[in-house]
Amino acid sequence: MAENAAYHTPVSVLDLAPVLKGGSIAETLHNSLDLARHAEVWGYKRYWLAEHHNMAGVASSATSLVIGYIAAGTASIRVGSGGIMLPNHAPLLIAEQFGTLESLYPGRIDLGLGRAPGTDQPASRAIRRGLAASGQDFPELLEELRSYFDGTSVGVQAVPGQGLRVPIWLLGSSGFSAELAGRLGLPFAFASHFSPDYLLPALDLYRRSFTPSEVLDKPHVMVAINIFAADTDEEARRLSTSQQIQFLRLIRGGGGPLEPPVESMEELWPGERERIIVESQQRYSVIGSKETVRSRMRHLQELTGADEWIASGQIYDHQARLRSYEILSQVVREGY
Repeated sequence: MAENAAYHTPVSVLDLAPVLKGGSIAETLHNSLDLARHAEVWGYKRYWLAEHHNMAGVASSATSLVIGYIAAGTASIRVGSGGIMLPNHAPLLIAEQFGTLESLYPGRIDLGLGRAPGTDQPASRAIRRGLAASGQDFPELLEELRSYFDGTSVGVQAVPGQGLRVPIWLLGSSGFSAELAGRLGLPFAFASHFSPDYLLPALDLYRRSFTPSEVLDKPHVMVAINIFAADTDEEARRLSTSQQIQFLRLIRGGGGPLEPPVESMEELWPGERERIIVESQQRYSVIGSKETVRSRMRHLQELTGADEWIASGQIYDHQARLRSYEILSQVVREGY
């Protein structure tokens, strides 16, 4: 890219539907719709929701239903899953659900697929009713799902679903889905917002494995990042402590609703080990004022060569979360 040229790489929203400490599920879902409406106005390309189960801090477990709620309350932004954990489901049911969504909101629905369970072992057993779901059969499940959309399945039709061109993305945090997406010529999204270690190797593997298909003639990568933008660097860092507390609880084997931010984390992690782990988890996060965000986004763009970004913002205060996404949209629109 020419020196001093600006990047305008498209950006999307990954909403983890955070349940707030002292809040309710209804409040979370209403906040999600409000954010989606703002994101549409601010020029965001997609609004994705993730499937998680048995987590008191996440309200999007019935992902297809929430996608329908967001799509019904918006007019043009693409809405989809980031992602549906395919081993949890019969592929026919996902084809029917997303076929229904695409029929209701034509040209606006994305189907992002992951192979992890999106939960712990007890909940995974409850979902699968005792069936083993290691994710190793993900390629076969994906092939079955695609057959329902393209009409090549034998003896069973997805109605709605058959004949509809719902874009399928593979999501991942390691090399498995990266290589599979490349081999099948599908777009790939990497979850560096919670699994930063393998980001660059996975992108390289995807691009080296890529085979052109009827879907794509060249690789297409979307990278997930955390965004904490505010009017000052200090305020952005303060907002990011809600996610740091969340990561810290996960390290300790806990969970729960999203906590309010704190002025300092020092009293919450008495040892260096936990601080290093949490800060490592955030190393691709974008935290700061508008100009800091601009500089950080340029660095990440040059590091990854991303074709799209999808930003997650685990911010406790809804108005602060809106402001964070507004600042990011301004940076992308103006160039970075």
